[in-house]
Amino acid sequence: MEGQLKHPLMQRINERLDSMTPKGRTLADYILKEPRNVVFMTTRELSAASTVSESTIVRFVSQLGYEGYGAFIQALRDFLDTGMTLEDRLSLSGSMGEGCGRLDRVVAEEIENLKRMARSIDPDVVERVATLLAERGQVYVAGSRISYTFAYYLEWSLTKLRPGSQMLKGSDLASIDRLTIAPEESLVVIVTVSRYPNELIQLGKLARRLGHHLVVLTDSPLCPINRFAHEVLIAPSHHFPIIGSPTTLSCLINHLVLEVAAKKGVDLKAHQQKLEQSYRENDLLFNLDDFRGYMGENKPLDK
Repeated sequence: MEGQLKHPLMQRINERLDSMTPKGRTLADYILKEPRNVVFMTTRELSAASTVSESTIVRFVSQLGYEGYGAFIQALRDFLDTGMTLEDRLSLSGSMGEGCGRLDRVVAEEIENLKRMARSIDPDVVERVATLLAERGQVYVAGSRISYTFAYYLEWSLTKLRPGSQMLKGSDLASIDRLTIAPEESLVVIVTVSRYPNELIQLGKLARRLGHHLVVLTDSPLCPINRFAHEVLIAPSHHFPIIGSPTTLSCLINHLVLEVAAKKGVDLKAHQQKLEQSYRENDLLFNLDDFRGYMGENKPLDK
């Protein structure tokens, strides 16, 4: 219980307990004791389980400062997600269908996550972040564990749009050296998802202390690096994936890449022409014309 009360949601409940009605306190006690059950309940199910009316639940949620029951459940989901072990996640996913039904469920969950992001994303923040990615002289992109995949995707994409981007691996202590000697007011982008590696929290603190501009791409407003950031973009997940939920974050990064490309204008064409020339000169990528010449224009492939 003591650990729970440090969480913003649990703090809200604890701070308002004295002002609640007896029914409200009954509901609060049930939520504090059974959060993993409550997070999957409708208001009707929670009403039956906690022995209070649905109107009590509506007043309770409003008293905590949430716009509706859905916002409250999302906050509860974020609270649980930060502390769930791999075994916890596996047990939850295993109770939700078998066989081909899993594919339908995964697709439905990812579609729901994408819709939530489309509704919740702030276009003004996207605009500011895209401008920073397009115009800052030096950009460092950092990730660790599962988020390293997304960070690498972002940095790799940036190399196709502009010079001056570098990849930082959170688990590599040399990343601290590279940030320390980075040009003043560099842009640092940290990509992180639950369960938030401590090494990325350390890099976020360092980037802010050194005076760099910090952008965080994450999956929750509760990400501990958010408090150090100048800008935060959230790709939410409404569910409990076993390892991670890649769709929303990949979509957000792709959106940012397209926005940066639109901002680069004529500079983008010159940059990409330079890259294409290097690909040709060093024979780095598959080329259909070379393939045809090697095989012969009309020579059929062996079966």
